[in-house]
Amino acid sequence: MNSRPLPFFSSGLRLDADLHLPDDDGAGAPYPVVIPSSGYQGLKVIHPERFARALTRVGFAVLAFDYRGFGHSEGERGRLVPQEWVEDLRAAVDRTEAEEQLDAGRVGLVGWGMGGGVVVAEAAHDPRVRAVASVNGIADGARALRAMHDDASWSSLLERVSADRAHRSVYGRSRLASPWDIVRLDLDGHTDSYVGSELYKAPGFGSEVTLESADRLLRFSPQSLVHLLAPRPLLVVHGDRNALHRPEEARALYERAGEPRRLRMIEGAGHTEWMYDEHPTFRELVGELAGFFREAFTHTPEPA
Repeated sequence: MNSRPLPFFSSGLRLDADLHLPDDDGAGAPYPVVIPSSGYQGLKVIHPERFARALTRVGFAVLAFDYRGFGHSEGERGRLVPQEWVEDLRAAVDRTEAEEQLDAGRVGLVGWGMGGGVVVAEAAHDPRVRAVASVNGIADGARALRAMHDDASWSSLLERVSADRAHRSVYGRSRLASPWDIVRLDLDGHTDSYVGSELYKAPGFGSEVTLESADRLLRFSPQSLVHLLAPRPLLVVHGDRNALHRPEEARALYERAGEPRRLRMIEGAGHTEWMYDEHPTFRELVGELAGFFREAFTHTPEPA
């Protein structure tokens, strides 16, 4: 694939981004575009670039970016707020309209993990997005977080979040916490192992996050917006043994969505242990995504 920097601004913050194009000397331009939305502690060099390597091979352009406050993007370090990520993703869609090599009339979103909820929330109020795919995503932040904790750690987190609200009101800043105090990985051994061996290779991964981030995640509920996608298509893909974001998250999105919609449970798959470029499960997912977006770009009416 051919890659080059393509930064853009969101809420006045300069976000670091790269445009990845098929290696065809421009023959397919203007290209249909897929924008990946990464998950918790996500960076563009992890799963967004993984999707880029795969999807550019089959004719799509991919715009991969770091959310505000992460990677080389501007913004407060440690501030991990999905509602603000929605604004960053909308700015990425805006950027496609200013690039001649991209077909802004054929834009799709694919979200991973927490990003699987972000893509739904963004597209719900953005008719420029023609199709949405949520992979191992969340439908409701409070429910998804609660499922990651035992009773003791859940009570502790809620107490810390409540105390931090008062602290912010006095001092104007949120306290920092380990990201794994909020999203507990140790109850999902496969994901915990993958994160330790693979994701920590990315500089900055695993950095502390604010307790306000947890507060805002508890109020993030894409399932309340997913019905607004119709008649644009939604693809929900989820590992049926996902112990981090439970399968009920996928079912909640699917059940509340309008048509056309599709639910695919990947048999025997957990959250992330299969996210390698050449893993058969990932390659199968890419094939399904490519077919889904091609069909959507062909048959979904363009926005007025």
